[in-house]
Amino acid sequence: MNVLVSAAARAGPGPAAPVIRVLGGLSLVVAGRIVAVPPGSRRLLAYLALHPAGVDRRSAAGVLWPSVSDGRAGGNLRSALWRLQQVGCALVRCDPFTLALDDAVRVDLQELEAWADRVLGGSATAEDLAVAPGPIADLQLLPGCYDDWVLALRERLGLRMLHALEELGRLLRAAGRAGAAVEAVQVAVLADPLRESGQRALIEAHQAAGDWAAARRQYDSFRGILRREIGVEPSPELTAVATRRTSVPATRV
Repeated sequence: MNVLVSAAARAGPGPAAPVIRVLGGLSLVVAGRIVAVPPGSRRLLAYLALHPAGVDRRSAAGVLWPSVSDGRAGGNLRSALWRLQQVGCALVRCDPFTLALDDAVRVDLQELEAWADRVLGGSATAEDLAVAPGPIADLQLLPGCYDDWVLALRERLGLRMLHALEELGRLLRAAGRAGAAVEAVQVAVLADPLRESGQRALIEAHQAAGDWAAARRQYDSFRGILRREIGVEPSPELTAVATRRTSVPATRV
């Protein structure tokens, strides 16, 4: 599984199960083909994809059309729902008070979150450990959208993926795959070079691979960044890890 979110396209109760993609941009895939989403319904579909438990109709209308009256917002919501019904497959369950995606609909974000849950929760499978870290770091939630309800989740998702990549590195190191651990944690460090937890994971991965020189260079580089950017030193704990003796046995790559 080289790209994690491809699992969403393969999952589901049948080959025609709709897949909503919100990572890298909004799209709808049905039976392996991209289906056009009506322009007036795209924000509604994205909003529902980001709220899998469902939403209150009136609240959703107010969030999606905040600059118009409640009556107009409700009318816009009904129009957007009607347009979604024209795409040729069931996407939304609705009643007088709530809206939710149909049970058959898959969302790539949920697949990514499930992977992170397994990695961080200690239940990662061999397939989870085989996920290529690069594509994960490149995934952006609804790029180009700056609504508050997207920005908050985008920030939370980015932080969660950094945690997951760091833990992926530790799991790979424990499995004796130090080279793969270096690759995974390097992605997290490039995304946020000021996170000491990521720097420590990368230094330990280099050490596990037997590359003590690279570990020390990484520490020195991080120390320089901290001094230059915020005028502080690495923690004593990280310094102790980075400067420990090279007699520590290396893990086979």
